[in-house]
Amino acid sequence: MKKPALTLAILLMLVALVLLLSVRYGSETLSFADLHRALQPADSHYFALVEYRLPRILLALLVGAALALSGVLVQGVIGNPLASPEILGVNHAAGLMSIGALMLFPGLSVMWLPLLAFIGALLAFALLRLAAGNSAPLRLALLGIALTALYASITDYLMLSHPLEINQALMWLTGSLWGRGWAFVYVALPWLLLLPLSLLLCRPLDLLALGEEQATTLGINMRHAQQLILLLALALAAISVALCDPLSFIGLLAPHLTRRLVGGRHHWLIPGAMLIGALLLLLADLLARTLHPSLELPAGVLTAIIGAPYFFWLLMRTR
Repeated sequence: MKKPALTLAILLMLVALVLLLSVRYGSETLSFADLHRALQPADSHYFALVEYRLPRILLALLVGAALALSGVLVQGVIGNPLASPEILGVNHAAGLMSIGALMLFPGLSVMWLPLLAFIGALLAFALLRLAAGNSAPLRLALLGIALTALYASITDYLMLSHPLEINQALMWLTGSLWGRGWAFVYVALPWLLLLPLSLLLCRPLDLLALGEEQATTLGINMRHAQQLILLLALALAAISVALCDPLSFIGLLAPHLTRRLVGGRHHWLIPGAMLIGALLLLLADLLARTLHPSLELPAGVLTAIIGAPYFFWLLMRTR
């Protein structure tokens, strides 16, 4: 077996292991016998397992994979190792659009949030490209951080000006999977059919890595390929933010870790990054539920603790 294939197999087993731990552990530990009985609606553990743990575990898998893939696609198109939806401010703009909708229209169905978040992501990326042009990687990242601060300030203003709806908004802003039930999973599934479609983009992404001139020579329509890949990346980031709000650094961390493990070929990089993204968020959610059961930590806090030092290290290397 080739080394990248073996690495993917190991990652898949790790995801399965953490998934099993996530099912068993939380505020209350369930034995395997408890798990079997809990599938019956009359069992006392039914709600904890079926209505509480299972939907958030599935969301952690899907959202973690989507954020990681979005990071791979953005880095592949822009050719910037510091590029990811959260660093460029796209995630926070999508979150701003979601929060704004919740503040201004309290009865809005969760079904509309992915579309609104996608519109916010598109507008944010257009603003970034307009302001940055063909800037160096470091300048692009710093501009993204500045725009993120702007979007966060607007979000704070919306919350302060609508105090009656603030509790609903806070559920999104913490980057937590708390309270996410099956309704969120049903909303996510149609959008996340985009995950397997990304495998069709492996060849264009590999050719883009060779440079624009060489990719055009080899038959790639650069403009169309870049637009398609960016739309897919922004859609994946938007659905993730709409469901769980910005979860810091998964879109940056997962692609970099995967490149170190399997190299830069996208037919290995894409599935590897999705597995690592799913593993990171699943593990963060498990720790959030078990480290302090009486006061659940947001998963976004744990991903930020890991990702912020790594981003700082990348900034130092890029200088």
